[in-house]
Amino acid sequence: MATSGTASTFRPSVSASSRLTHLRSSPSKAPTSFTPRSRSFSVSCTIAKDVMADAEKTKAAGSDTTMWKRPDSFGRFGKFGGKYVPETLMHALSELETAFYSLATDDDFQRELAGILKDYVGRESPLYFAERLTEHYRRENGQGPLIYFKREDLNHTGAHKINNAVAQALLAKRLGKKRIIAETGAGQHGVATATVCARFGLQCIIYMGAQDMERQALNVFRMRLLGAEVRGVHSGTATLKDATSEAIRDWVTNVEDTHYILGSVAGPHPYPMMVRDFHAVIGKETRRQALEKWGGKPDVLVACVGGGSNAMGLFHEFVDDAEVRMIGVEAAGFGLDSGKHAATLTKGDVGVLHGAMSYLLQDDDGQIIEPHSISAGLDYPGVGPEHSFLKDMGRAEYYSVTDEEALEAFKRVSRLEGIIPALETSHALAHLEKLCPTLPDGARVVLNFSGRGDKDVQTAIKYLEV
Repeated sequence: MATSGTASTFRPSVSASSRLTHLRSSPSKAPTSFTPRSRSFSVSCTIAKDVMADAEKTKAAGSDTTMWKRPDSFGRFGKFGGKYVPETLMHALSELETAFYSLATDDDFQRELAGILKDYVGRESPLYFAERLTEHYRRENGQGPLIYFKREDLNHTGAHKINNAVAQALLAKRLGKKRIIAETGAGQHGVATATVCARFGLQCIIYMGAQDMERQALNVFRMRLLGAEVRGVHSGTATLKDATSEAIRDWVTNVEDTHYILGSVAGPHPYPMMVRDFHAVIGKETRRQALEKWGGKPDVLVACVGGGSNAMGLFHEFVDDAEVRMIGVEAAGFGLDSGKHAATLTKGDVGVLHGAMSYLLQDDDGQIIEPHSISAGLDYPGVGPEHSFLKDMGRAEYYSVTDEEALEAFKRVSRLEGIIPALETSHALAHLEKLCPTLPDGARVVLNFSGRGDKDVQTAIKYLEV
């Protein structure tokens, strides 16, 4: 129950008591994150008949989104999602799911969360009309779309990540967990987690790839200033994938007293659902603000996609509104044909990573292909399972943008609107170059301005002449 109109709270989308698939480990080509460093093996799954029945029902529902289960009682979005985890974590995940549903109807929890979102995070974030960017995309005949930014960059800590971090920290307190771990790529989720741990007096350990620590040195300092221990990860590609794997290893070892604040709509159930619902405030506010500003809905929603949390936070509210287009923008890196990109939904195949089935960048042997993006937050070889589901069902569209295109958008929006975007957000902004010429006059585009670009200035300096 929200205490005011400025801070919406979450409501889960499906019933509790998630049934589980039967898991068995075996040598295989399918990738998995729960892998000893010395050899490669995977988690395969024997799926019960009723799991398959749920998936078939969703498929049979076709374009009727109101009949879709997101997720079903097994934590699956169609065939995607699920729980591919060691037995050690099954109790913790079940405990987390039960607590999540319980707190959805806990008025005290809802009031506390709404108050913190309003007074500490600074919600609601504005829906800003980007007048000069709109003019930039106006055609010679004077026609063109109208562009709005959902200003998540104005939240405390400078990104959308704080919405989920605050809610999960409160949940951890209710579970009696005083040790918090998290992974981070661009550092924004790490900063958000360190921030809420400082606010609530919780021990905080952040796992971050060594390469990301170098290119996001400012955020590393911020996390340490806030009292967090930042542990560099040097294995693998030393980026977000490897930081996530290390965080999961920590959780397996310390599951009794530790809560893992996973930062995206990825991982095993209930994380994709839970993180989405904690970010759903973005879409709820957008619907209300659009109604106030022009008396209707957005025509097009645009957001960058790495793991996919900011995009799902915006999309979730509008999935059942068939007339609203939903567009996710991935990182094409040096180009889709270069082999150096992070366009999972564009070029990936189905597999298992970090506890869930989704699209992945993998080779013919099922081994993870090293992703690349100039943006640390998009440099991930997987994607949230609900995005994979929305892609396969044709409800959302996914495109990709190169490093060079993102850097041009970074500079363009800074100069036209006086707002320096995060490099992650710059990918979504860059797609407007291709999107806007195709839209009818007066079409209203809402772009999730997921983060500010202070953290990326040192990276941009290497490439831009200003």
